[in-house]
Amino acid sequence: MFDIGFWELFVVLIIALLVIGPERLPALARKTGLWVRKIRGFVSSVKEDIDREFATEELKRIVKEQAESSGIHEIIEETRTTLKETENQFILDELADANKTEKPDKPATPEGKPGQTSSERPAKEQITDQAVVPGPDTVTETPADHVKSKQS
Repeated sequence: MFDIGFWELFVVLIIALLVIGPERLPALARKTGLWVRKIRGFVSSVKEDIDREFATEELKRIVKEQAESSGIHEIIEETRTTLKETENQFILDELADANKTEKPDKPATPEGKPGQTSSERPAKEQITDQAVVPGPDTVTETPADHVKSKQS
């Protein structure tokens, strides 16, 4: 802040000794030291208050950002869920269309023939009639892959 070197301080002390005198100089030095200490304490407390205010503002900003971003995360998760449901429905529709074109003489209902239980139906019909919902560990083909395999 102030650039006071040794020689400047020495000149001030010599002038103070000459003006004030050697008898009152120690008492004046003590009072000056107390005032300097009080001023330094005041300045440091103001600095601490300012730092605390900056930290508080920073925390408020972070909390606000977190609150805004949590809504974005919910939207992203909802979109992912909807996309997976749509993909699964598309695949099921494609499989149903493929089954209709391959077996036109088979009944379209999942029950099969009247009076026939699910255990009496052929295994191929049982598998195609059940809804396939992939789990998190299951690798499924995308609707684009399914359509490509149908075309080739």
